Amino acid sequence: DGVKNLYARMDRMKENLSPLFTDVTWGAGGSTADLSMQIALQAHNTGHVANLHMTCTNMAGVTDSKKAIKDALIQAKEGGIRNIVALRGDPPAGQDEWKAAEGGFTCALDLVEFMKAEFGDDFGIAVAGYPEGHPNAISEVEDPSTLTESEKKRSSCFDGKTYVCLDEDYKKEMDYLKKKVDAGSDIIITQMFFDVEIFKQFVNDCREWGINAPVVPGLMCINNYGGFKKMSKFCKTRVPEYLSEKMESLKDDADALKAFGVEFGASVCKELMEFGVEVLHFYTLNLEKVVYGILDNIGMGKELSAQTNEADAASMVAVGSAWARPGDKVKCKYGTGTVQEVQSSGSVVIKLETYSSEDYKEPTATIEKGEYEKIGGTV
Repeated sequence: DGVKNLYARMDRMKENLSPLFTDVTWGAGGSTADLSMQIALQAHNTGHVANLHMTCTNMAGVTDSKKAIKDALIQAKEGGIRNIVALRGDPPAGQDEWKAAEGGFTCALDLVEFMKAEFGDDFGIAVAGYPEGHPNAISEVEDPSTLTESEKKRSSCFDGKTYVCLDEDYKKEMDYLKKKVDAGSDIIITQMFFDVEIFKQFVNDCREWGINAPVVPGLMCINNYGGFKKMSKFCKTRVPEYLSEKMESLKDDADALKAFGVEFGASVCKELMEFGVEVLHFYTLNLEKVVYGILDNIGMGKELSAQTNEADAASMVAVGSAWARPGDKVKCKYGTGTVQEVQSSGSVVIKLETYSSEDYKEPTATIEKGEYEKIGGTV
């Protein structure tokens, strides 16, 4: 039912929005490769310009990852898909750190170079840009007073700890981005951000580095408090103080929070357009209410909000997430262990391997969504 409802929602959003392109993500380790391809082909066949994410990560059960990716690219091409987002990808389920498969790609640059060598100009290629630095390049800072002015502007704070991509690491990030673009990438789509000034600085830095590809802002729609808190902490995204305070004040009022999501999203879009941005890329998370409201607010929609259909919203929430998949190492109040199952509610069944309390020594524990945390980073 989830996929069926997604297709119906895709049809509605195409009719209502006429989007420039529609993204289809690719699961960690190729875990949703077949379904992602199916959805992308459905999108293409129903009139969307499908923009299919593809990662370097080895796919489950595949011994030759390069061949598997080439076969996927051939399938996409034969199906009419001409736009690919080339990414390194998340660590496969069960791994704390990303590791290249034997003989496989080591980074997104490898994938871009491979696509250009094997397919020439058959595909338009997008790559990721990180205005605040790649999550792997963001580190905890013990003494925030030592930060430079540019580092302070990129820094984030969670649980009383300060995180930032230091200037030296940020320079490496920009050098690497230039290599990806020079290898043949056509556009840059950014990681989500909530501070527009960081995006502006990133665009200016791109131009200073000689990176002249279009930079498309990635805009995370604020649909609910839990998702906002988890994603911002997970990605170490800078949250301006006024935004943090507002979210805290609305956390127990779902309707008011969504209304604020529209208000905040519209203000960000207006500021971006004043800066000269021509394309707005929304991370909708398969939901439509907030993005419809934003587009109405900025004059790019006409009473779209009245056409919102939230009846199938529950089925749009993925089972599992960037912060919990079967095989992931997580910690909870009882200790640490491996996720065995992700339930439709978001709760997980964990096989415990270490215990933090003498009061609980059961081999497994079922932990509610929001009460567990993945060990190790992701991309």
